Amino acid sequence: MTLLRQDNRVCRLLGTKYPILQGGMAWVANAELASAVSNAGGLGIIAAAATPPDILEKEIIKAKELLLPGKPFGLNIMLMSPTADSALEVAVKHKVPVVTTGAGSPGKVLERLKPLGTIVIPVVASVAQARRVEKQGADAVVAEGMEAGGHIGELTTMVLTPQISQALKIPVICAGGVADGRGVVAAFALGAEGVQVGTRFICCEECTVHPNYKKAVVDARDRSTAVTGQSLGHPVRCLRNKLTAEFERLEAENAPASEIEALGTGKLRAAVVDGDTEWGSLMAGQSAAMVNDILPVKTIIENMFSQAEEIMSHLGEVKR
Repeated sequence: MTLLRQDNRVCRLLGTKYPILQGGMAWVANAELASAVSNAGGLGIIAAAATPPDILEKEIIKAKELLLPGKPFGLNIMLMSPTADSALEVAVKHKVPVVTTGAGSPGKVLERLKPLGTIVIPVVASVAQARRVEKQGADAVVAEGMEAGGHIGELTTMVLTPQISQALKIPVICAGGVADGRGVVAAFALGAEGVQVGTRFICCEECTVHPNYKKAVVDARDRSTAVTGQSLGHPVRCLRNKLTAEFERLEAENAPASEIEALGTGKLRAAVVDGDTEWGSLMAGQSAAMVNDILPVKTIIENMFSQAEEIMSHLGEVKR
Protein backbone atom coordinates (compact mmCIF):
# COMPACT_ATOMS: atom_id res chain seq x y z
CA MET A 1 0.00 0.00 0.00
CA THR A 2 2.07 2.91 -1.25
CA LEU A 3 0.19 5.57 0.71
CA LEU A 4 1.44 4.02 3.94
CA ARG A 5 5.10 3.83 2.98
CA GLN A 6 8.00 6.18 2.51
CA ASP A 7 7.05 7.27 -1.01
CA ASN A 8 4.08 9.34 0.13
CA ARG A 9 4.35 13.13 0.31
CA VAL A 10 4.37 13.41 4.12
CA CYS A 11 7.22 10.90 4.44
CA ARG A 12 9.20 12.67 1.71
CA LEU A 13 8.61 16.05 3.30
CA LEU A 14 9.62 14.99 6.80
CA GLY A 15 12.20 12.33 6.01
CA THR A 16 10.37 9.71 8.08
CA LYS A 17 9.68 6.01 7.55
CA TYR A 18 6.01 6.34 8.47
CA PRO A 19 3.60 9.25 7.77
CA ILE A 20 2.90 9.86 11.44
CA LEU A 21 3.47 12.86 13.70
CA GLN A 22 3.27 12.85 17.48
CA GLY A 23 1.05 15.60 18.86
CA GLY A 24 2.65 18.57 20.62
CA MET A 25 1.02 17.98 24.00
CA ALA A 26 1.94 20.52 26.68
CA TRP A 27 3.78 19.02 29.68
CA VAL A 28 3.67 15.63 27.92
CA ALA A 29 5.63 16.01 24.68
CA ASN A 30 9.19 16.30 25.97
CA ALA A 31 12.58 15.21 24.65
CA GLU A 32 12.15 11.59 25.77
CA LEU A 33 8.84 11.10 23.98
CA ALA A 34 9.79 13.08 20.87
CA SER A 35 13.07 11.22 20.37
CA ALA A 36 11.38 7.85 20.90
CA VAL A 37 8.79 8.59 18.21
CA SER A 38 11.40 9.87 15.77
CA ASN A 39 13.70 6.92 16.38
CA ALA A 40 10.75 4.59 15.71
CA GLY A 41 10.18 6.10 12.27
CA GLY A 42 7.70 8.90 12.93
CA LEU A 43 8.16 12.60 13.68
CA GLY A 44 8.49 13.30 17.37
CA ILE A 45 7.56 16.78 18.51
CA ILE A 46 8.56 18.73 21.62
CA ALA A 47 5.83 21.02 22.98
CA ALA A 48 7.05 24.54 23.67
CA ALA A 49 3.75 25.46 25.40
CA ALA A 50 4.66 28.11 28.02
CA THR A 51 8.13 26.70 28.69
CA PRO A 52 10.81 29.29 29.53
CA PRO A 53 13.37 29.52 26.71
CA ASP A 54 16.31 28.18 28.75
CA ILE A 55 14.40 25.04 29.71
CA LEU A 56 13.13 24.61 26.15
CA GLU A 57 16.70 24.79 24.87
CA LYS A 58 17.71 22.03 27.26
CA GLU A 59 14.90 19.82 25.97
CA ILE A 60 15.97 20.37 22.36
CA ILE A 61 19.60 19.61 23.19
CA LYS A 62 18.53 16.47 25.06
CA ALA A 63 16.40 15.35 22.12
CA LYS A 64 19.32 15.78 19.72
CA GLU A 65 21.46 13.62 22.02
CA LEU A 66 18.81 10.88 22.14
CA LEU A 67 18.05 10.87 18.40
CA LEU A 68 19.59 8.28 16.12
CA PRO A 69 21.69 9.70 13.25
CA GLY A 70 19.60 11.27 10.50
CA LYS A 71 16.32 11.22 12.44
CA PRO A 72 14.28 14.46 12.30
CA PHE A 73 12.31 16.03 15.14
CA GLY A 74 9.93 18.92 15.56
CA LEU A 75 8.83 21.68 17.90
CA ASN A 76 5.25 22.77 18.50
CA ILE A 77 4.69 26.47 19.15
CA MET A 78 1.33 27.41 20.67
CA LEU A 79 0.90 30.93 19.34
CA MET A 80 -1.38 32.05 22.19
CA SER A 81 1.38 31.31 24.69
CA PRO A 82 3.20 34.27 26.28
CA THR A 83 6.47 32.51 25.42
CA ALA A 84 5.65 31.97 21.72
CA ASP A 85 8.13 34.60 20.53
CA SER A 86 10.96 33.19 22.61
CA ALA A 87 10.13 29.66 21.43
CA LEU A 88 10.39 30.89 17.86
CA GLU A 89 13.86 32.30 18.53
CA VAL A 90 14.92 29.01 20.13
CA ALA A 91 13.73 27.21 16.98
CA VAL A 92 15.86 29.59 14.89
CA LYS A 93 18.92 29.20 17.10
CA HIS A 94 18.83 25.41 17.08
CA LYS A 95 17.72 25.05 13.46
CA VAL A 96 14.77 22.84 14.39
CA PRO A 97 13.90 20.85 11.23
CA VAL A 98 10.11 20.98 11.63
CA VAL A 99 7.81 23.37 13.49
CA THR A 100 4.10 22.87 13.99
CA THR A 101 1.92 25.72 15.19
CA GLY A 102 -1.46 26.01 16.86
CA ALA A 103 -3.91 28.50 18.39
CA GLY A 104 -3.21 31.53 16.22
CA SER A 105 -1.96 32.87 12.90
CA PRO A 106 1.44 31.39 11.92
CA GLY A 107 2.44 34.33 9.72
CA LYS A 108 5.36 35.39 11.89
CA VAL A 109 6.62 31.82 12.21
CA LEU A 110 6.49 31.28 8.46
CA GLU A 111 8.27 34.55 7.74
CA ARG A 112 11.04 33.79 10.23
CA LEU A 113 11.59 30.07 9.62
CA LYS A 114 10.84 29.36 5.97
CA PRO A 115 13.93 31.24 4.70
CA LEU A 116 16.02 29.03 7.01
CA GLY A 117 14.66 25.86 5.44
CA THR A 118 12.49 24.83 8.39
CA ILE A 119 9.33 22.91 7.47
CA VAL A 120 6.30 24.66 8.96
CA ILE A 121 3.05 22.79 9.50
CA PRO A 122 0.16 24.69 11.12
CA VAL A 123 -2.65 22.87 12.92
CA VAL A 124 -5.98 24.09 11.52
CA ALA A 125 -9.63 23.57 12.42
CA SER A 126 -11.42 24.97 9.36
CA VAL A 127 -11.13 25.18 5.58
CA ALA A 128 -10.69 28.97 5.74
CA GLN A 129 -7.72 28.61 8.10
CA ALA A 130 -6.20 25.94 5.90
CA ARG A 131 -6.48 28.02 2.73
CA ARG A 132 -5.00 31.04 4.48
CA VAL A 133 -1.90 29.24 5.75
CA GLU A 134 -1.36 27.55 2.39
CA LYS A 135 -1.24 31.00 0.77
CA GLN A 136 1.19 32.11 3.48
CA GLY A 137 3.59 29.32 2.52
CA ALA A 138 2.86 26.41 4.86
CA ASP A 139 4.43 23.12 3.77
CA ALA A 140 1.49 21.02 4.99
CA VAL A 141 -1.37 21.30 7.47
CA VAL A 142 -2.69 19.20 10.33
CA ALA A 143 -6.49 19.07 10.06
CA GLU A 144 -7.56 18.47 13.65
CA GLY A 145 -11.10 17.39 14.45
CA MET A 146 -12.88 18.06 17.71
CA GLU A 147 -12.38 14.42 18.82
CA ALA A 148 -8.84 15.43 19.79
CA GLY A 149 -7.68 16.12 23.31
CA GLY A 150 -6.73 19.55 24.62
CA HIS A 151 -7.74 22.68 22.70
CA ILE A 152 -10.23 21.83 19.97
CA GLY A 153 -12.30 23.37 17.18
CA GLU A 154 -15.93 22.84 16.16
CA LEU A 155 -15.77 20.32 13.30
CA THR A 156 -15.32 16.56 13.52
CA THR A 157 -12.44 14.75 11.85
CA MET A 158 -14.87 12.97 9.53
CA VAL A 159 -16.13 16.18 7.92
CA LEU A 160 -13.07 18.42 8.36
CA THR A 161 -10.43 16.21 6.73
CA PRO A 162 -12.08 15.64 3.34
CA GLN A 163 -13.04 19.29 2.96
CA ILE A 164 -9.51 20.50 3.68
CA SER A 165 -7.99 17.76 1.51
CA GLN A 166 -10.17 18.86 -1.39
CA ALA A 167 -9.38 22.54 -0.88
CA LEU A 168 -5.57 22.37 -0.69
CA LYS A 169 -2.66 21.35 -2.89
CA ILE A 170 -0.22 20.81 -0.01
CA PRO A 171 -0.32 17.58 2.05
CA VAL A 172 -2.99 17.21 4.72
CA ILE A 173 -2.30 15.35 7.96
CA CYS A 174 -5.35 14.08 9.84
CA ALA A 175 -5.66 14.41 13.63
CA GLY A 176 -8.38 13.74 16.16
CA GLY A 177 -9.54 10.22 17.00
CA VAL A 178 -6.65 8.31 15.41
CA ALA A 179 -5.30 5.63 17.74
CA ASP A 180 -4.80 2.51 15.63
CA GLY A 181 -4.59 1.18 12.08
CA ARG A 182 -8.31 1.62 11.51
CA GLY A 183 -7.90 5.33 12.11
CA VAL A 184 -4.96 5.50 9.71
CA VAL A 185 -6.98 3.84 6.94
CA ALA A 186 -9.94 6.14 7.62
CA ALA A 187 -7.66 9.19 7.47
CA PHE A 188 -6.29 8.20 4.07
CA ALA A 189 -9.80 7.39 2.82
CA LEU A 190 -10.79 10.95 3.77
CA GLY A 191 -7.96 12.37 1.65
CA ALA A 192 -5.17 12.78 4.21
CA GLU A 193 -1.62 11.67 3.51
CA GLY A 194 -0.53 11.30 7.12
CA VAL A 195 -1.81 11.24 10.69
CA GLN A 196 -1.00 13.05 13.90
CA VAL A 197 -1.46 11.03 17.08
CA GLY A 198 -1.51 12.37 20.62
CA THR A 199 -3.58 10.43 23.14
CA ARG A 200 -2.24 7.00 22.13
CA PHE A 201 1.32 8.17 22.78
CA ILE A 202 0.48 9.20 26.34
CA CYS A 203 0.28 5.47 27.04
CA CYS A 204 3.68 4.43 25.75
CA GLU A 205 6.56 3.25 27.89
CA GLU A 206 8.76 6.21 26.94
CA CYS A 207 6.20 8.86 27.93
CA THR A 208 7.20 10.37 31.28
CA VAL A 209 3.75 11.44 32.51
CA HIS A 210 2.66 10.22 35.94
CA PRO A 211 1.44 6.59 35.96
CA ASN A 212 -1.92 7.76 37.30
CA TYR A 213 -2.45 9.78 34.11
CA LYS A 214 -1.67 6.76 31.94
CA LYS A 215 -4.03 4.57 33.98
CA ALA A 216 -6.82 7.12 33.61
CA VAL A 217 -6.43 7.00 29.82
CA VAL A 218 -6.30 3.19 29.74
CA ASP A 219 -9.44 3.01 31.93
CA ALA A 220 -11.37 5.52 29.78
CA ARG A 221 -14.58 4.54 28.00
CA ASP A 222 -16.46 5.98 25.05
CA ARG A 223 -18.09 8.81 27.06
CA SER A 224 -15.24 9.49 29.46
CA THR A 225 -14.28 12.91 28.05
CA ALA A 226 -15.86 16.31 28.56
CA VAL A 227 -15.36 19.65 26.82
CA THR A 228 -14.84 22.62 29.12
CA GLY A 229 -14.24 26.30 28.43
CA GLN A 230 -16.98 26.67 25.82
CA SER A 231 -18.16 29.92 27.40
CA LEU A 232 -14.64 31.36 27.15
CA GLY A 233 -14.34 30.57 23.46
CA HIS A 234 -11.43 28.19 24.11
CA PRO A 235 -12.91 24.70 24.44
CA VAL A 236 -10.68 21.98 25.88
CA ARG A 237 -11.32 18.22 25.88
CA CYS A 238 -10.28 16.30 29.00
CA LEU A 239 -11.18 13.14 30.86
CA ARG A 240 -14.11 13.67 33.22
CA ASN A 241 -13.26 14.19 36.88
CA LYS A 242 -13.99 16.62 39.72
CA LEU A 243 -12.23 19.42 37.84
CA THR A 244 -14.39 19.11 34.71
CA ALA A 245 -17.51 18.91 36.90
CA GLU A 246 -16.54 22.17 38.60
CA PHE A 247 -15.88 23.80 35.22
CA GLU A 248 -19.34 22.72 34.08
CA ARG A 249 -20.93 24.10 37.25
CA LEU A 250 -19.23 27.49 36.92
CA GLU A 251 -20.09 27.77 33.24
CA ALA A 252 -23.73 26.81 33.89
CA GLU A 253 -23.91 29.54 36.53
CA ASN A 254 -22.35 32.10 34.15
CA ALA A 255 -19.48 32.69 36.52
CA PRO A 256 -17.00 35.46 35.62
CA ALA A 257 -14.41 34.46 33.04
CA SER A 258 -11.64 35.28 35.49
CA GLU A 259 -13.01 32.75 37.99
CA ILE A 260 -13.29 30.03 35.36
CA GLU A 261 -9.78 30.72 34.06
CA ALA A 262 -8.36 30.70 37.58
CA LEU A 263 -9.79 27.23 38.15
CA GLY A 264 -7.63 25.85 35.35
CA THR A 265 -4.36 27.43 36.45
CA GLY A 266 -1.70 24.81 37.11
CA LYS A 267 -4.08 21.91 36.64
CA LEU A 268 -2.33 20.32 33.65
CA ARG A 269 0.92 20.14 35.60
CA ALA A 270 -0.99 18.67 38.53
CA ALA A 271 -2.15 15.82 36.30
CA VAL A 272 1.04 15.19 34.34
CA VAL A 273 3.62 15.64 37.09
CA ASP A 274 1.75 15.00 40.35
CA GLY A 275 -0.71 12.40 39.08
CA ASP A 276 -3.79 14.20 40.42
CA THR A 277 -6.62 12.47 38.58
CA GLU A 278 -9.39 14.22 40.50
CA TRP A 279 -8.46 17.90 40.21
CA GLY A 280 -5.80 17.71 37.51
CA SER A 281 -6.51 18.49 33.85
CA LEU A 282 -6.32 15.09 32.15
CA MET A 283 -6.22 16.27 28.55
CA ALA A 284 -7.09 13.38 26.26
CA GLY A 285 -9.10 12.77 23.11
CA GLN A 286 -12.10 10.55 22.55
CA SER A 287 -9.72 7.91 21.21
CA ALA A 288 -8.73 7.24 24.84
CA ALA A 289 -11.50 4.63 24.85
CA MET A 290 -9.47 2.64 22.29
CA VAL A 291 -6.26 2.67 24.34
CA ASN A 292 -6.08 -0.40 26.56
CA ASP A 293 -2.38 -1.01 27.14
CA ILE A 294 1.01 0.64 27.61
CA LEU A 295 3.56 -0.38 24.99
CA PRO A 296 6.90 0.83 23.58
CA VAL A 297 6.55 3.56 20.96
CA LYS A 298 8.13 1.37 18.29
CA THR A 299 5.55 -1.36 18.90
CA ILE A 300 2.66 1.11 18.80
CA ILE A 301 3.72 2.56 15.45
CA GLU A 302 4.56 -0.77 13.86
CA ASN A 303 1.26 -2.29 15.03
CA MET A 304 -0.65 0.72 13.76
CA PHE A 305 0.72 0.55 10.24
CA SER A 306 0.75 -3.24 9.95
CA GLN A 307 -2.92 -3.23 10.95
CA ALA A 308 -3.58 -0.48 8.43
CA GLU A 309 -1.89 -2.45 5.66
CA GLU A 310 -3.88 -5.57 6.56
CA ILE A 311 -7.14 -3.62 6.45
CA MET A 312 -6.20 -2.08 3.10
CA SER A 313 -5.40 -5.55 1.76
CA HIS A 314 -8.77 -6.89 2.83
CA LEU A 315 -10.55 -3.90 1.33
CA GLY A 316 -8.78 -4.60 -1.93
CA GLU A 317 -9.97 -8.19 -1.86
CA VAL A 318 -13.55 -7.08 -1.22
CA LYS A 319 -13.36 -4.63 -4.12
CA ARG A 320 -12.12 -7.32 -6.50
